[in-house]
Amino acid sequence: MTTSELWSQAEAERYDGEENEMSSAAVLGPTVDFLAELAGDGRALEFAVGTGRVGVPLRGRGVPVAGIEFSEHMVAVLRRKTDEETLPVVIGDMATAAVPGEFALVYLVYNTISNLLTQDEQVECFRNAARHLRPGGRFVIELGVPPLRLLPPGQVAVPFDVSAGHLGFDTFDLAEQMLVSHHLTRDGADGRYRRGASRHRYAWPAELDLMARIAGLTLERRVADWDGSPFTQESTKHISVWRRPV
Repeated sequence: MTTSELWSQAEAERYDGEENEMSSAAVLGPTVDFLAELAGDGRALEFAVGTGRVGVPLRGRGVPVAGIEFSEHMVAVLRRKTDEETLPVVIGDMATAAVPGEFALVYLVYNTISNLLTQDEQVECFRNAARHLRPGGRFVIELGVPPLRLLPPGQVAVPFDVSAGHLGFDTFDLAEQMLVSHHLTRDGADGRYRRGASRHRYAWPAELDLMARIAGLTLERRVADWDGSPFTQESTKHISVWRRPV
């Protein structure tokens, strides 16, 4: 049993429309370039493949891609874009589900490891990635850096988007290392707003490195974005690459 929250059919149907910026060429181009270079002539496995935002264009670049996805509703949307033979998907959680064969690359993008709400499950996610990797293969995670420096004493909320169609802010439980992302989204022409929320367990880069060591992986590279820009103390997210030893 996983602690991940299950995406509903309504959420899956809205996902691509609400994440259209993340599906733009400006975002996907560098992402796919980065992942395709790491995959080389090998296979890639996407944990939490969702509607195929990254997996479908990566497959279009000639990289054989398989996926693991917890929500059947998300996979139903993916199936409108490509068939099972082209991009096979195993329904299950990314900490335990198994896909046949070995992979040159396992990747997990857009903060999705934070959907696992316990440290133990996040460690198991690393172990599951290691089990799927061939010797010398890489595990890649894209994850935000917790913006705790923005919290003055007594404040528990940080806004991350304030725009005409969306208001988003995170609330933090520092003792439990948890955050809740709150969304108010303009829904339709009548001006009404739809409210939603999701829970996440945030983790620092150093904690992920320790999880990788537990799984037998070593840090190879950490950058601030898919374009390879340097990771610094000012970076708001990181792309980290761990490697299974040969």
